[in-house]
Amino acid sequence: MNKNVFLLACCQGLMTTGNILLVTICALVGQMLSSSASLTTLPVATQMFGLLLTTVPASLVMAKTGRKLGFSIGNLIGISGAVMGFGALLSSQFYLFCLATFLIGIGIGFATLYRFAAIEASDKPARAISMIMASGAIAAVLGPNLAVWVNNYLPEINYANSFLALSGIYVIALVLLQLVSFDEVSTQHTQQKPRAIKSIITQPQFAVAAFIGMVSYSVMNLLMTATPLAMHRHGFDLAELAMVIEWHVLGMFLPSFFTGKLIERYGSITMIIGGCILMFTCTLINLTGESQWHFLVAMLLLGVGWNFMFISATSLVSQTYFPHERAKSQAANEFFVFSMVALSSLFAGWIESTIGWQALNIGSAPILILALMVSIWFKRHTHPAPLANRL
Repeated sequence: MNKNVFLLACCQGLMTTGNILLVTICALVGQMLSSSASLTTLPVATQMFGLLLTTVPASLVMAKTGRKLGFSIGNLIGISGAVMGFGALLSSQFYLFCLATFLIGIGIGFATLYRFAAIEASDKPARAISMIMASGAIAAVLGPNLAVWVNNYLPEINYANSFLALSGIYVIALVLLQLVSFDEVSTQHTQQKPRAIKSIITQPQFAVAAFIGMVSYSVMNLLMTATPLAMHRHGFDLAELAMVIEWHVLGMFLPSFFTGKLIERYGSITMIIGGCILMFTCTLINLTGESQWHFLVAMLLLGVGWNFMFISATSLVSQTYFPHERAKSQAANEFFVFSMVALSSLFAGWIESTIGWQALNIGSAPILILALMVSIWFKRHTHPAPLANRL
């Protein structure tokens, strides 16, 4: 086992634990503190905007300072956001809480590049991505249950102590990060003239991979963010909500133990097509009922579909640039993907509260059908490029 990939997977797992803790409680905190239903998911949106605004600077910072220092800076910003979130909840200040989640989003923005760092540290990129993503299986169990445990045993300050737990998680990740030996771009590579970013992003493979990343993550995030609100509206308690989120996140990350091997065997596009079908099935189940089992099964399929699509898209996009082009190429991909994620977070609460849970699912279906059609077209008319960025 590659030690550096393993350590990066541990860091990713801890960061994802924090993310899932936030998913479990953030919309509920917004509902508790905000003055309007339309602002309920604003803390989730500010987190995603923090992530979005970081995607380009994070890659460029790491190109100058190296991976380790860049990741450490991001982690420290995330810790400061978690501490601020604790203070905001103690004083019941909604907009301070939004600022806190914005800082946490910046920290997460740096952490999204762990999967690319793992690719650079391994000679089997698809499996390295899978290992990084598989770490989320631990987060699937730890994140929601940590939120429930803190809320049950320290109820006098409601959700505030969750953010102390979050800061502790980030500190552990920061310590582990110092043990990683990163594979930085060599002097030989940096002396080569990179292509213009337009030439990179207009490659059919890059464009399709980025589009699939955008669709898979934004639709998944839209439904995932709205689910706690829909369940709360139908009378489910936090423990029941946490169980659904737990199974959803298990679906997101548990398949990662074998997704890399499946990609090697069947190809990225075939896996993307399978993921589209699973996510579309999720919307159909959500339209047939609103019991806990409907929510649980639908969210499980949503998670597995996202896993197949997002890991495959990452594998495809990593083949479209050379090592000396990776900073701006990764920055462009992350900006495209997380701009859509931020928008889905911003509108999730408004859509769920105004047009309803079922309409939200109906609106998601055509987007997934379009992604399926694009994937089938790409599979029939083109072939994935050879790995350009393997060191």
